[in-house]
Amino acid sequence: MESYGGILKDKREEKGLDFETISRETSITSSYLRALEEENASAFPGEPYLVGFLRNYAEYLGLDSQRLIQLYHAKTLQESPVPDGLIVRSRPKFLLPLICVLVLLFVAGGTVFAVWLVKKNSEKNAALASLENDFQSKKYELTEKTLAGRFYKGDQFVLTTGSGEVILTVANTINDMGLETPVGVQHIELSEELEIDVDGDSKPELIAYVSDVSTEKNDRGVEARIMLKNVANAAVGETKASEIPSIEDLPQNQKRTVILEDVRAYPFSVRADFRAGCLFRYRLDRKDAVEDYLSNGDTVNMTASNGVRLWISNGNTVKLQVIAASKTIDLGVTKPGEVIVQDIRWIKDTDGKYKLVVNEID
Repeated sequence: MESYGGILKDKREEKGLDFETISRETSITSSYLRALEEENASAFPGEPYLVGFLRNYAEYLGLDSQRLIQLYHAKTLQESPVPDGLIVRSRPKFLLPLICVLVLLFVAGGTVFAVWLVKKNSEKNAALASLENDFQSKKYELTEKTLAGRFYKGDQFVLTTGSGEVILTVANTINDMGLETPVGVQHIELSEELEIDVDGDSKPELIAYVSDVSTEKNDRGVEARIMLKNVANAAVGETKASEIPSIEDLPQNQKRTVILEDVRAYPFSVRADFRAGCLFRYRLDRKDAVEDYLSNGDTVNMTASNGVRLWISNGNTVKLQVIAASKTIDLGVTKPGEVIVQDIRWIKDTDGKYKLVVNEID
C-alpha cells in the first residue's frame, strides 16, 4: 500500500525544498510537516487538524490532496483493532438458556441504545465539522503591503477606513472569487484584475486579482492577491498594439528568452518573492520607477500593460514568476551576487504573433 508520508517526502525532495521554506510559505510549522511525512498522527491535536494540514501541504507540492487524504484514512482503518463483533467465539452449550434470556433483554433495550448512539454520533460529527471549518477560516488585515495567497470560503479581510473597520468575506471559490462586501457580493473572475468599492462611495478602495480558481470544488480555494488602491498599484489599462516594438527594431545581439506567445497581447503580472535582503527597483510601462530595500519574506506584485523593467542588486535572493493567460511561469533565480537588469515585455515577431519575452540588459 502506498504511503502518503512517503509521497510527500519524495515530492519535497524532488523539488529541493526544506521544511523551513515550506513552513514560511504555507504557515504550517516544521514539526507538523515532519509529522505528516513520518505519518505520526499523535503529533496533531485532532484529526481535523491533520487532514487540513495534509490537504494544504499536498496542494502546495502540486499533489492530489484527495488521494493522499484517502491513503491516510485507509492507513487508519488498517491500524484499527478488529471489532469484537467480527471475532467468532465458540459458545458453550450450557449457555444456551442464558443467551435466550439475554436476547429478550437486548430486544427490549436495543431501540433505546440505537437512538442514543445515533444522537451521540451526530453530536460528534457536528463538533468535528465545526472544528474543521474553524480551522480553515482565517482573518486577514489589509495593509499597504499586498496580500497574496490561497483563500477559502469563509475567510475574512479587515479593511480599516476613516469611518471604521469594514469586513469582507469570501463567499464563493467556484468558477470565480465571490467577495461579500457591505454593498453586495463582488465577483472576480480568473485572470481578472478588479477595482472594488467596498463602501458605496464610488471610489474603489481595493484591487483584487485572481490567478487560480477551481470549476468544481470549493475546498480548493482560490489563489488571489488583494491590495489597497493607490497611485503605485492602480489597475492597468488595455495593452496597445501600437506601443509594442517589432523584433526587427530591437538589438539583434540582445539575449532574449520567449516565455509565452499568442495572437494578441494583454496585461500580465510579475510576482517577486524575496528570501534575503537586496535593493529592488521596477518600472511599469511608462510610469515612474519604484525602489525599495526588500528582505526575507517580502513579496512585490506588479501588473503591466506592455512591459516592466527590473533592477535587482542580488539576483539569487529573488524568485520571479510571470502570470499571464491563466499560466504561471517560474523564472527562477540567478547566481549569488549577480546584478540583474532585465525587461519583461511584449514584442511582435515577423510571423505576426505577439511574444512575451525576457530581455537581458547589459
